[in-house]
Amino acid sequence: MTEDTRNEQAMTVVVTGASGRTGSRVAQAAEAAGLTVRGASRAQGFDWQDRSTWASTLRGADAAYLAYPSDVGSPDAARDVELLAREAVELGVRRLVLLSSRGEDQARPTEEALRESGAEWTVVRAAWFAQNFSEGPLVEELRRSGELVFPGGEVREPFIDVRDIADVVLAVLTAGGRYVGQEIEISGPRLLTFGDGVTEIARATGRELTYRAVSPREYGARLAGFGVPEPEVEFLVELFGTLLDGRNSRLSGGVQEILGREPRDFADFAREAAAAGTWKA
Repeated sequence: MTEDTRNEQAMTVVVTGASGRTGSRVAQAAEAAGLTVRGASRAQGFDWQDRSTWASTLRGADAAYLAYPSDVGSPDAARDVELLAREAVELGVRRLVLLSSRGEDQARPTEEALRESGAEWTVVRAAWFAQNFSEGPLVEELRRSGELVFPGGEVREPFIDVRDIADVVLAVLTAGGRYVGQEIEISGPRLLTFGDGVTEIARATGRELTYRAVSPREYGARLAGFGVPEPEVEFLVELFGTLLDGRNSRLSGGVQEILGREPRDFADFAREAAAAGTWKA
């Protein structure tokens, strides 16, 4: 065992959003690799909006995974990430990995804030999550009504399994300085429309499921009807109007580059989630 390997296994990693879609998988992957994981969520005493909770979470850690709640491009994200990153560096937590969004212009100020923090940073820009179909508000719509209403049009997206995100983050965190100062783009292995995704889920479940495309503004009206606050609705209308304009209809090779294997396929994700009863009526 090399000195680097011993140091990596002794790492303590702060995982923000440890109960969320990506954070929970990063925590599981890190624990399986023998790292000490310090979960950072509200249930664990950490709150992005309460700076008094940060120091106790960060102190004594070696690295941190930063997943900003709601969206990395939301109005407060750049300020909060900058403040947390600078506090982390002051407390000796220099190695920071930020989850960002591929093709999202609104996320660039947050990435820049991390770059200017003095940290040994890496940005992982991910494609749209496959698990957005199985966890969160979209799954309830599919389960109950058998229809997904979303402003994705006929845009093709290389949906990525969040387990691949976790594997990439873990590899980056434990690779010494190899990926410091890099922006890594990751995606799934093939392009699918949102309708194609629903068709794959229908095939895996044996249910009749449909996809109905709407405009971002119409989708925003639906969100407002569900009680989503107006500022968040306006942000999402702007986000979906740009992010889903076709700019991400391409593959990225980060998974292959970092992990030396192909990304997990959407069909495999759909079969596994269907077997677990995710979309059972």
